[in-house]
Amino acid sequence: MTMTDLPPVSTQTTRTLVLPPHGRRPRPRRAAIGRHRSLLRGIGLVLLWAFVALNVAWMVWMVIQAFRDTRSILSDPWGLPTSLDPVNFVTAWTVGDFATATLNSVVTTVVSSFLTVAIAAPAAYYLSRVENRLTSSLTMYFVLGLGIPAQVIVIPLFVMLNEVYLTDSLIGLNLVYIGVSMPFTVFLLTAFFRSLPLEMEEAAALDGSTAFGTFWRITLPLAKGGILTAFVLQVISHWNETLLALTLLQSTDKYTLPVALISFIQQQTYSGADWGGLFAGLCIVVLPMLVIYLWLGRRLTEGLTLGMGK
Repeated sequence: MTMTDLPPVSTQTTRTLVLPPHGRRPRPRRAAIGRHRSLLRGIGLVLLWAFVALNVAWMVWMVIQAFRDTRSILSDPWGLPTSLDPVNFVTAWTVGDFATATLNSVVTTVVSSFLTVAIAAPAAYYLSRVENRLTSSLTMYFVLGLGIPAQVIVIPLFVMLNEVYLTDSLIGLNLVYIGVSMPFTVFLLTAFFRSLPLEMEEAAALDGSTAFGTFWRITLPLAKGGILTAFVLQVISHWNETLLALTLLQSTDKYTLPVALISFIQQQTYSGADWGGLFAGLCIVVLPMLVIYLWLGRRLTEGLTLGMGK
């Protein structure tokens, strides 16, 4: 058989052979999409770092103004202090009664944050290990609690606490903080407990350990990252909380730091604004949480990432 005896190859068959496989996009278009995504990512990173730089610059400017007097701040807002005399901090500490407010904030924040985590941890462990209609309903209940803003329940909380004489009390404020923070803490710790392996708990159960013993001796040590994350988040939230404290507290000796700062600003309105003292008060409120975040920020990020793994 010679070459001339072979049947001719149809043009349609040849075209079919050179077409790309079904569903595969041409490489030039894929490269264009990749460049477009890289461009968007670069723009996003630039905007993110610009936002970070703006916040850092604002923090540095606030600290600088805390060492200047009112006349210097008004004449040159971008100037530098001539000395590091902490007279403005002394003014805020004494005139603004920040000493008592700091003690109230520390006690309220530590107690409410600790009790929130202590109550939420067993509840989250139970919800993460037991699956039935009750746990499903409770999980949905806590999830719904995340969507209720504090502004909606301020008046009902005030009426309820007024009935039991806890409106102007740090105990009542602690109870409110614990109740308001419970949905998020349970939701966070439930996701974290579900990411932990079950092999060690099953081995403990085979050795005759009770559910509480397994939770106390095995699960809690494994979950210390998530527990620390939840605790730090609650500390930051309760330290900076203003609306509930402003609504429930009336006596100046019960004020927390954010409420004391508002009261100090109101005093300056009538007696003449002391901008240096106001900036010093802001530093007293903001800087402790900034130090805690810089100290535990890496652990906080790792705990959130690991807890949301499953």
